[in-house]
Amino acid sequence: MTIHGGNLDEARRKYGGKREDWFDLSTGINPHSYPLPRIKQALWSSLPDTSGIEALKTAAINAYRSELPCLPLTGVQAAIQIYPRVLASLAYERNARVFYPSYVEHEDQLNRNGWNIERVNDFTELAGGELAVVVNPNNPDGKHVLPEYLLTLSEKVGFLVVDESFCDMTPDLSICPHLSSHNENVLVLRSFGKFYGLAGLRLGFVIGGEKLLNHVAAVAGSWSVSGPALAVGCEALNDGEWAKSMAARLKKEAASLDMIAVSAGWRSVGGTSLFRLFDVKDSKWWQKHLAQHQIWSRTFAFDKRWIRLGIPPEKCWKRLENALQN
Repeated sequence: MTIHGGNLDEARRKYGGKREDWFDLSTGINPHSYPLPRIKQALWSSLPDTSGIEALKTAAINAYRSELPCLPLTGVQAAIQIYPRVLASLAYERNARVFYPSYVEHEDQLNRNGWNIERVNDFTELAGGELAVVVNPNNPDGKHVLPEYLLTLSEKVGFLVVDESFCDMTPDLSICPHLSSHNENVLVLRSFGKFYGLAGLRLGFVIGGEKLLNHVAAVAGSWSVSGPALAVGCEALNDGEWAKSMAARLKKEAASLDMIAVSAGWRSVGGTSLFRLFDVKDSKWWQKHLAQHQIWSRTFAFDKRWIRLGIPPEKCWKRLENALQN
């Protein structure tokens, strides 16, 4: 079973405490969530209608500055579970090159669908595979490549999947504005819940050529996104001023988190404005130490020195600073 952040129940089983007493910094979810609009009763009692779906698609296309069509899904996780199956049915050989280390769910789902996976730790080594998978910016270290490189890469692979789940804070890294109908072999995954702080809404998007999106839509099935999610997503994505001000706020808070951690002897390794990655020599010791202060963090099996913290909510900053200093 793949281990993700957000497993606060595990922390409580080990260290006790009520859920409301804990601060979960193991995810990269914005602690300052978008204010929920009032949801009409009809959206709860009726099936999602075409007009709501089309309105959300338009909002996403505008927000992500895309010329290509967009398909809403129940989160990026749904897209990650679908695309390996779709592309496997279209591929001659199931050979995938995946940047490593990165978000492990891509590898897990590719394995489940019979792909042969080659891990590469340099973006230049992705070329030549039938499928290349890039998380940009990367999770957990924040490494990134420019969209111009990805466009060139798309010409050197059979298919290119770009996971832009953490791209909202750095829109210039997005490949979406650079794609056209000629880029039929590219799929872009976009998360809604992380940047807008509404992960429980379960909303994400796939952007790509019409033929590929039709294949993905056929697997996803009808009504893959709820009516309330359509409405909330549409309003949030149309609120460009909120997105701009939130990106600036998160950038400042990420810098503050780095400063607090470094003052405690941690070494900054990278990250994004929604999570920061640190070298702490013994990540399990520090995870336990923070848990005793009821702060949950993210560690990684592939590197015993790395620990990742999400941006703390306002009430957590002082507790985190005290925990790091004591």
